Parts: sequence; structure tokens; C-alpha cells
Amino acid sequence: MDKIVINGGNALNGQVRINGAKNSALKLMAAALLSDAPITLTNMPDLADTRFMAHLLAHLGVDVSRENGTQMRLHAKALAAPFAPYDLVRKMRATFNVLGPLLARQGHARVSLPGGCAIGARPVDLHLKALEAMGVQIDLQEGYAVANAPKGLQGAQINFPFVSVGATEHALLAAVLAKGETVLENAAREPEITDLANCLNAMGAKVTGAGSATITIKGVSSLAGATHRVVPDRIEAGTYALAVAATGGDVLIENCDPAHLGALWDRMRAIDSGVEHVDAQTVRIIQKNDRCAAADVETQAYPGFPTDLQAQFMAVMCRANGASIIRETIFENRFMHAPELSRLGADITVHGREAIVRGMPTLHGAPIMATDLRASVSLVIAALSAKGQSEVNRVYHLDRGFEGLERKLSALGADIKRVRET
Repeated sequence: MDKIVINGGNALNGQVRINGAKNSALKLMAAALLSDAPITLTNMPDLADTRFMAHLLAHLGVDVSRENGTQMRLHAKALAAPFAPYDLVRKMRATFNVLGPLLARQGHARVSLPGGCAIGARPVDLHLKALEAMGVQIDLQEGYAVANAPKGLQGAQINFPFVSVGATEHALLAAVLAKGETVLENAAREPEITDLANCLNAMGAKVTGAGSATITIKGVSSLAGATHRVVPDRIEAGTYALAVAATGGDVLIENCDPAHLGALWDRMRAIDSGVEHVDAQTVRIIQKNDRCAAADVETQAYPGFPTDLQAQFMAVMCRANGASIIRETIFENRFMHAPELSRLGADITVHGREAIVRGMPTLHGAPIMATDLRASVSLVIAALSAKGQSEVNRVYHLDRGFEGLERKLSALGADIKRVRET
């Protein structure tokens, strides 16, 4: 199993290029099931998760090929049996979103209930209720959702009881081929949802309101092919920005959309990190002080502070000048990185969904273990700012969401390498 070895203490300087968003790419890949014409996705990240999704889609009859590194072509001309077994769904939740497109295209499907990171229950009941509102009959049998739409998908009024990115995306994927109009109320507003709607519209769908709390979908009888560029990964961009805040330095973050990270820039300015918007695709992060100031943060649905950057922000606060309070409102079990950060010398006290971080002048290298995707990169950030050598184990979590992490950090001046153990 691989591990990452880091000798901390180096400031980060230079330029780093951001990839396409993992959270968007996976749902865009699922959208290929909706058409018998080819879909071409550009600015595609090459990650363990996208490769896993490609494997599932191939099982469902989609021809998937990589072209020119960052381009993927998906052609669902003739689908196979609409069955997604446990072994092809268990590793990540996004695979469950094939259920809606399969129902829209074939009228029935059998899809395993999903797995994913151990950061909370994250039930799929909102997904299922949205599909049931569209006329789908669903039985849960031995860990599978067995679904049928005997009269086809029907437009519906769907009011989510709380904001859910996954359920909003799933309902959107199903509704584009439903008969009549579907209205999603209390919809999630993330840029990735707008990206999905833009791709679907390029395929011939009629989606309006994406990016707001109300999305309206007028169903069409079929969708065509399209070429679509995946939106830049705001979580990857924010991760590198916070790495600079932790280590010091001066870094240009390129091929990103700074407008998608307003809540992060607010918190970074609060901790005395310099944030300069160079242009619509570039932001410059400058950290002159060895220790940044402390500041509180509370995760919220977009446009609030992203839960996917909470662990990275905590890593920065471990060496901040003062105490900070971090509140996690999205997932109930997303402080599993705190004990591992404590192994580096961090002073963190967790009470339920709140963590108090008392900044320490120095962190010290130690062996640490990743627990989930975002937590794993928070350990890398903390190790980069620590004195001495750290070993980050179970780095397969990193490979799910960060392409070329060691290469990119090395180019910025970090002493980091991957070691393959036999």
C-alpha cells in the first residue's frame, strides 16, 4: 500500500493548475446514460473515482474512452441490462445517481445502495422520494433499490425538506426526460449543479433556475450528444490556497473560478492571508507571516463555507496565533481527522459538531493515517507545516479526489514523495 512521506517546513511558491471538478465530473458522466448519442467531456480529472464510475458505466453498456488526457468520450448507444451490482457501487455514493437516468431511459433498474466515505449516515431517502414523486415504484430488497416506472417518469413538484446536493442532482438527471414539468424547491445551489444543468441544456434539455433555490425542468422526449467543459474544482483550488496559508509563500492558482469560493476568501482574509483576484480564472495567495491569525468557521450549504474544506481549514488553524471554533453543520461525523492532527502536536477538543482548535507554535512530524478523502489532504497540509518527517498512510483516499498531488506540491517547493510499499 502506498504512503506519502513529507519533510515539512518549506514555503510554497510558484503556479499550480486546477483540474476539473470531481463532484461535477461524476454526475456529468452519469448524464451520458440519458442519450444514445456521444457525449464529450473536456477538462476531465483523472481520478480513482472517475475511473470507478467509468467502470460502472461500461458495465451498463456505455462505451467510455479517454482522449488527449483531459478529454473523455461516453457513448450510450445501446444500454445493457439496467443492473448496478454492489461491487460497482460500494466505493462511492455518486454511483447511485445512475438510477434516475436508467429509469428515464429504460423504465426500470436495479441499483445497489451506495457506499463511500465514513463521514456520516448520508441516507438516500431524498433521492428515492424525489423519484417516487415522478411516478417510480421502488422496493428495497437485500441492499438494492429495485425501481420501475410503468407509466414512464412524470413531472412533479418536489420540495426538499433540507438542501441536498446529491438529491438535487439526481432529481435533475431524471426529470429532463420526464413527461411534463418538474419543479425542484429548496434545491442545492452549488456550481456543480449549474454545471450539470448547462451540460444537460447543451444536450437539448430545458432546465432553468439552476444556481437558485428553485429549478424548473420541462421534460423532453430525447436528448442529443454534446461537448461540455467540466467546471474547475473549487475544492482543489481551496485546498491549495489553504496549503499556502499553512506553510507561507506566494502561489498563483490557475484554471479555477475564484467567484465560486467567496466564503473561503472571507475566512482567509480573516486569518490575514493575502487573496488577490488576478483574473476570472486566476487567484494569487500570499502568506507572509509564519503563523496566521485564528478565526472561527461554520460549514454551510453553498454559498456558505464548504464542508469539503473544513478539514483543510482546521489544519491551518493548528498553527494559528490563537484559538478558533470550527462548527460542522452538514455531516455529523466529519471530525475524524482531529485525532490524527493531534498526533502532529495539534491541540483540538471536539464536542459533537464543534471543535476548538488552540493554535500551537510548532507541529512535529509523525506517522498519521487518512480516514476519508478531504481529511487525508488536511493531514498533508498539516505535515507540510510541521517540523520533521511525517508519513501519511492509506493515501488511496487522496487518489479519489486529487490528481497529481505530490507532483503539484513538489513543483511548488514541498519536500513530498510517494513511497510504494511491497
